[in-house]
Amino acid sequence: MTAVTSAASAAPAVRPTLPRTFLAMMAREMRVLRKNFVATFARVLIQPLMFVFVFSYVLPKIGGAGTGAMTAAGGGATFSTVLVPGLVGSAVVMQGMMAVIFPLMMELNWQRSITDRALAPLSVPMLAVQKITAAGLQALIGGLLVFPCVLFVHASGEGPQVHVGNWATLVLVLVLGAAMSAAGGLWLGTLMDPQKVQMLFALVLLPMSMLGCVYYPWAAMDHIRWLQILVLANPMVYVNEGLRAALTPQVAHMSAWAYLGVLLAGTVLLGWLATRTFTRRVLQ
Repeated sequence: MTAVTSAASAAPAVRPTLPRTFLAMMAREMRVLRKNFVATFARVLIQPLMFVFVFSYVLPKIGGAGTGAMTAAGGGATFSTVLVPGLVGSAVVMQGMMAVIFPLMMELNWQRSITDRALAPLSVPMLAVQKITAAGLQALIGGLLVFPCVLFVHASGEGPQVHVGNWATLVLVLVLGAAMSAAGGLWLGTLMDPQKVQMLFALVLLPMSMLGCVYYPWAAMDHIRWLQILVLANPMVYVNEGLRAALTPQVAHMSAWAYLGVLLAGTVLLGWLATRTFTRRVLQ
């Protein structure tokens, strides 16, 4: 007994530091993600897989006229080519938001487990940064998982023409898009009433997806000028246009200063707002 006591007293004391605590909480998030990997990302893959199956495989096989109009909107590129950056970008944005909104609502309202997190040797604003980082990582994984769907599911002759013109732009857009969507999800999660969460789909997520330049480039909307200007308020537009510039540069896309500037400013602004509202809710 004396030997055990002396060995315990001789062991070096574990001193929690900010980096060590942050990494420990990230490790916990990754462990939970690994256990729920299939269920978590099944919902990410179903929608883009079904979409490319119908529009890139079924409709070309049966001579669907709609694909011709969509190909024309893409400047002559196949519709599969137009879809690649759009569906990858929408997966990044949606997964980044969903990965933080619903767990946060449970932690803040039903489980109240956020109290345990707040007791960690980590400031509340840094806890918000940790949540944004974890959700952003899930968003990147979701976007990468969508790539095989949009690249390999298509009819004969309808394959996408993807060429990475600038790897730095591709990585920067993916990282900023994931961080911005995660910060936006944290902000919405701290503002919304859990009883009205269904409004999130009707008023936020569905309009973002349908008017986020997922299925057509932003330049193709010039015939509907008022709508082309209106959708500039949609952050998904800039993620998809940035990926379009990086993956399919032959398709018309926004200038680099436009999508990179908005992605950077949006990440900083939403991160600041999310940190403030999250801190206020936790300390209430």
